[in-house]
Amino acid sequence: MTTLVVGISRYLMILLIAIYTYYNFRFFSMKDEEGRNRACGRQLVCMFMLHFLANLVIVLNTGSESLMLFYGVQVVFFLCYVFLYRFFYKNASRLLINNACMLLCTSFIILTRLNPERAMRQFAIVAVSAVATWIIPFIIDRMWQLVRFPWVYAILGIVFLLAVCAAGTTSYGAKLFLTIGGVSLQPSEFVKISFVFFVATMFYRSTEFKNVAVTTAVAAVHVLILALSKDLGSALIYFVSYLMMLFVATSNWLYLGLGTGSGVLAATVSYELFAHVRRRVEAWRDPWSDVADKGYQVAQALFAVGCGGWFGMGLYQGMPEKIPVVDKDFIFAAISEEMGGIYALCILFICLGCFLQFMLIAVKMQAMFYKLIAFGLGTMYITQVFLTIGGVTKFIPSTGVTLPFVSYGGSSALSTFLVFNIIQGLYILKRGEEEEDEKGET
Repeated sequence: MTTLVVGISRYLMILLIAIYTYYNFRFFSMKDEEGRNRACGRQLVCMFMLHFLANLVIVLNTGSESLMLFYGVQVVFFLCYVFLYRFFYKNASRLLINNACMLLCTSFIILTRLNPERAMRQFAIVAVSAVATWIIPFIIDRMWQLVRFPWVYAILGIVFLLAVCAAGTTSYGAKLFLTIGGVSLQPSEFVKISFVFFVATMFYRSTEFKNVAVTTAVAAVHVLILALSKDLGSALIYFVSYLMMLFVATSNWLYLGLGTGSGVLAATVSYELFAHVRRRVEAWRDPWSDVADKGYQVAQALFAVGCGGWFGMGLYQGMPEKIPVVDKDFIFAAISEEMGGIYALCILFICLGCFLQFMLIAVKMQAMFYKLIAFGLGTMYITQVFLTIGGVTKFIPSTGVTLPFVSYGGSSALSTFLVFNIIQGLYILKRGEEEEDEKGET
């Protein structure tokens, strides 16, 4: 009976997430609000049905009553998050709310399959993060004064990164975490937000050469400290985001060319200086030459993706636990193996849908400060998605960054909630301005 349910459910889950993803892009072509609301409503139906099917398979395979209760708690969380958010913020983007929930839903499913205890811990962090960041759209909508504090953003960011560099905990060759009172935090996940605010504020004030030079120097300090901590994945995210924000603010192709060239040079120097970078590059070039050591993680991920095929092996039918750090850097491989390549591609497309929403908000914002914030956070988000999935699929060397809202990690979850709620605040602000303009015209 369990085998039959697993076999049928994997196809149904693929169908449901495919329908969800269709509406994720259909949403952008709809002009009327009623049609968009219908699309978002159908997305939620698909999500809850998929969530039920996956947890049915989990309970049948484990026979655990506690996991049945865990499923019920998740349903209550998603219902409260969706409807309370819409109740308090009537102009919020329903698409972003849905996509956040869909990514979290997939995260809870695959983490429960991998390690129920970790899944429950992640859920607790997600619930606290959702509540803690609830007020962010309210703040963004009412505090233009955020533009006044560029050096506060810069100094706080540099201080936190220096603290990690000096006293951080090393993980896989890089200093990533600060442990305070038994709680481990990854400051670079939060500093990236203050970094975007600093750059946006500086370029809002002026794009003259002197100001660009000062901003570039401070941005370079952020990246250099991350490089010294050997957190090169985060350093690359910061660098790409700054370069793109600089180009958007100035439209200067020379800056873009010089920045790209310096990035290539920095990557070459990092390869020569850091042994763990050379190790990852060698594993990327040819994982089969040392499959028992350097290439083991990449090889296991490729085996998982290949074994899963388009439709997956079904939950509990694969061996994703053989992939090192599978619940963090390589969770996309676990999804591909047991839930299928189509499901994994849909997750990628949902992430792209979030990025499109970020960019559309950036385009619509009239104030350069808000425009740069949306663009900068969107660039950071999609760069992180690209680095994670690119590393899993051997498109690029592994960089050790997480897949936002999907991978295990408290700092990643909280920082992603902050990013999404800042974007929601900008979206609500713009919708409010549009409604006022419509009232003025009538």
